[in-house]
Amino acid sequence: MSQREQRQRQRAAARLYAVQALFQMEAAGQGSQSVIREFEDHRIGQTLDDGGTLGEADMQLFRQLIDEAVTWQAKIDQMTDRALVAKWPIARIDPTLRALFRAAGAELLDAGKPPKVIINEFVNVAKAFFPEGREPGFVNAVLDHMAREARPDAF
Repeated sequence: MSQREQRQRQRAAARLYAVQALFQMEAAGQGSQSVIREFEDHRIGQTLDDGGTLGEADMQLFRQLIDEAVTWQAKIDQMTDRALVAKWPIARIDPTLRALFRAAGAELLDAGKPPKVIINEFVNVAKAFFPEGREPGFVNAVLDHMAREARPDAF
């Protein structure tokens, strides 16, 4: 595997872990720093019972997504609400999707990467959590709306 491919896998893993961490923060009422420490110490890169491993992650991106999702949560949630239909405010959607939208929103607010790349990466995260469902298409639509609001200059 080339260094570029390895870096892409680490960034993809960071996004997946960030969604898991944000979900855990909401579900357990934990703070960001304790969840980040838990993931760094006990989850990221650990060997599973079946002998597989949880992939190494881009730790800088992982921390950045958590920190920015927490810092900008109100703004991200408002963007998400505007992207959802009126009958389904963010409080009513699946908590995994809520965590995904917060992580993706944090990355969309950072002008460093093209929105289409970010959307594609988080659609792949949605596929990991919902391999049989329609959620990846839903995620694509919501993130497209959020990206157009957050970065209209990029379209």
